[in-house]
Amino acid sequence: MDFEERARAVLPPHVSAYYAAPASSEVDLDEGTVEWSAIRFRPRVLRDLAPLTLSTSVLGTPVRTPVLVAPMAHQVGAHPDGEAAMGRAVAASGSLLGVSTNTAVPFAAIAHTHAPWWFQVYVTRDHALTERLVARAVEHGARALLLTVNMAAGLPPSVNPRYWPDSPALGNLTPDEQAAAGPAGFGGDPSINLETINWLSAMSGLPVIVKGVLRADDARRCVDAGAAGLVVSTHGGRRGSTITSARALPEIVVAVDSQAEIYADSGIRSGVHVAAAIAMGARAVFVGRPVLWALAAGAKKACSR
Repeated sequence: MDFEERARAVLPPHVSAYYAAPASSEVDLDEGTVEWSAIRFRPRVLRDLAPLTLSTSVLGTPVRTPVLVAPMAHQVGAHPDGEAAMGRAVAASGSLLGVSTNTAVPFAAIAHTHAPWWFQVYVTRDHALTERLVARAVEHGARALLLTVNMAAGLPPSVNPRYWPDSPALGNLTPDEQAAAGPAGFGGDPSINLETINWLSAMSGLPVIVKGVLRADDARRCVDAGAAGLVVSTHGGRRGSTITSARALPEIVVAVDSQAEIYADSGIRSGVHVAAAIAMGARAVFVGRPVLWALAAGAKKACSR
């Protein structure tokens, strides 16, 4: 909360409004955190903790912490270097970075940070755009694809980045490619289905993690269709009036039965929440807004170095 307060003091109002915006009401944001906080533990005693470590691995990539950075759009609004600045912090902390389709930062700059990263994919109506972006992500070292299937509810123009006075351009498609696709080509493809998992895997040679699963039956279907992992997610409260990640996680863990790695995000705001997610079966968690606020709060100091 300290980072958010400091970030709001330095960010233009339209940027902070976008970063904070829920799908429809503050309930969509607050409920996720409240339910993570409501979880209670059954502590064990007299267990040997000498070998205790926070290190783990995610789809074979070693990390020093189970706290990963979620893909978030338009990070250049928080810091001039956007995901490149975030990547430097991720590399220093031994974590892993999720990179949004809607990044204004070239993949080459992100790769230069040496942070391990996964590319978050929105499948566009013009599949050629998605194919180009995936190929370029692979070329620059992406280690997995995060197929986002819980498209965020529409944001009002007052907080939509498309209406920013300095709206960021996509950093990994040329202006000619963007012009050729037109606005319709960039829209989300409503026809994506289970076959999309294998389509992405075959074109990239990378494992595909399905991001946005909130049901046990969907989790099972995705794994059976070839998903290497799942992210239990409400899109940071932007999905609308849904079950929370904290409530959905246990049934999904049971349904998957260790046949894929499971991650969680949305509303995680403390180490206790991280511990709860892992205790319930998550391999690691993704954190979004807290590190985005921190990026903005530290931007002035970082840029003066």
